Amino acid sequence: MKQIVNNALADTIAVMEKSIPENLDRLLAAADSMATALTSGHKILIFGNGGSAADAQHIAAEFVNRFQIERPPLAAIALSTDTSILTSIGNDYSFDDIFSKQISAIGRQHDVAWGISTSGSSKNVIAGMATARAAGMFTLGMTGRGGQLGDVSDVTLSVRSDVTARIQETHAVYGHILCDLVDRILFPERFDAP
Repeated sequence: MKQIVNNALADTIAVMEKSIPENLDRLLAAADSMATALTSGHKILIFGNGGSAADAQHIAAEFVNRFQIERPPLAAIALSTDTSILTSIGNDYSFDDIFSKQISAIGRQHDVAWGISTSGSSKNVIAGMATARAAGMFTLGMTGRGGQLGDVSDVTLSVRSDVTARIQETHAVYGHILCDLVDRILFPERFDAP
């Protein structure tokens, strides 16, 4: 059992050591785009399925409440949280439409759509991102090795792994990095000088 734990740790570290440097410039670009959106009165809409839905809620909470510093709340919404909306769209139309219809309802030009799919092939995430892009929103995708998510994302943060757990762990780190970067861009005076 100890070897299983050590193997998981080694694999997680190896995936992050590859993925984070490979995505460094994209992380910086995404943070700049999110900070620009927030300072101009726009919002971040975050969405995914299963564990990615949980990641969306986690990230939205970091923006709305706070991450590491005391600062005003930032506008972020996880689109996977309203069960009445999700089930009515899924029942009356299709599960593939649960995010695109919400984005059509509350998304506006220059908002941010942040779609998360470990496979990069979740139909409802891709549909949501396509709707957001057509509306003139900045689209940020987080995925594993690929899928179609990159085709509808202005910036794609990928993870070079075929193991869902490793992809999700790295997505969580990407989310925290982006929260930290956005805070530093928007509130530099609240951080100690290096």
